[in-house]
Amino acid sequence: MSGVVVGALQRLVRVQPGEVRAMLWAFAYFFFLLAGYFVIRPVREEFGVAGGSENLVWLFLGTFVATLLGTSVFGALVARFPRRVLVPVIYHFFALNVLAFWALFTWGGDAIAVQVGRAFFVWTSFFVLFVVSLFWSFVADVFTSEQGKRLFGFVAAGGTSGALFGSLVTGQLVEHVGTVHLLLVPFLFLELAILCSGRLARSLPPTTGRSQEADRGEATGGGILTGIRLALESPYLLGILAYMFLATTSGTVLYMQQAAIIEEAMDDPAARTRLFAYMNLAVQVLTLVTEVGFTSRIVARIGVGWTLGILPLVYVVGFTALGIWNELTVIVVLQVVRRAAGYALSTPTREVLFTVVTREEKYKSKNFIDTVVFRGGDAFSMGVTTAMRSLGASLSAIAFLALPLCGAWLLVARALGRGHRRLEDAEAVPAEPAPPAV
Repeated sequence: MSGVVVGALQRLVRVQPGEVRAMLWAFAYFFFLLAGYFVIRPVREEFGVAGGSENLVWLFLGTFVATLLGTSVFGALVARFPRRVLVPVIYHFFALNVLAFWALFTWGGDAIAVQVGRAFFVWTSFFVLFVVSLFWSFVADVFTSEQGKRLFGFVAAGGTSGALFGSLVTGQLVEHVGTVHLLLVPFLFLELAILCSGRLARSLPPTTGRSQEADRGEATGGGILTGIRLALESPYLLGILAYMFLATTSGTVLYMQQAAIIEEAMDDPAARTRLFAYMNLAVQVLTLVTEVGFTSRIVARIGVGWTLGILPLVYVVGFTALGIWNELTVIVVLQVVRRAAGYALSTPTREVLFTVVTREEKYKSKNFIDTVVFRGGDAFSMGVTTAMRSLGASLSAIAFLALPLCGAWLLVARALGRGHRRLEDAEAVPAEPAPPAV
């Protein structure tokens, strides 16, 4: 690889020469995953609600059930298959799913179009959580904690770049090939992600301080539900679970605030669509700039715990502002800043937390937290907020009531930083040699 390229990357990311190839393969792996999803996402929006918006609650319930079942199946696969088999098999499975939906939409006819659309909505909502969770499990298995703090921001930028690319591809191709035939594009992207995952696994030398099982990516063993048990028994994993639940709950409360404020402030659907488009663009640009140029430096300067605490601090400021000024400008600025902080700082730093746990926890417990807990927090906060609104609570009151939630979230972030440091220090201590046989 060109010395100029390596030098430029080292100035941006603090990457060491022997890590450049692995970092770039991880970047490309995440790029193709999210590029595929952002082609699938507008197709889901087109077909998934074909049966009427009144059925959305059942679609979200179906997604939660599918997530529970998928977590159990994934636990069984992780226990029995090594990483080199597990990762490509799962991604090939999802790629074949895409082809199956394409065939059903193409030749199934109008009689089953609505039912297939609903199934596609549920599948897509499950798909994105699952493939992204598996990606970060794999990356946390390949890189050490020290590497993760330096490199995961840049790796996350691969996903942001893929999201921008996938959106661009969709906008350019849909008029030429039609909505249904767009599904052939994410099939290709998933296959390219599989190629990148294989190259990533072979691009780093054995990691110092890791077990031989981690280096070889062997099967974890254990039972189907072991990951859930481990997540509930470990104070450290319970902290990560709480962080995820509080983040999801706060985000859903804010999303419902956004819907109410924008609906009241803007009557024109086209104007609302334009606003959402500009918000998404601002989020992606701000996220990409932060991931490439600042994430690793922020983590190095203030540590894992305080970096995780930036997002709840943003929410504290934001909910306070919404409580005082329940206005369009406040919600737009808050949404852009909190989404960019979440994608560029909270997500890659949260993934660093998993670099210091066991391989079974990296795959099984992480998948449970990233999928079931995520969807559970989503459903819980949506139900509570809807109930509060039906009882007459104002948007300002709900914003102020969310502040204690954010305070607890900040405390969890700080505790996770201390827990990560203890586990990282313990991992760095070489094991004592076994006593000689007598």
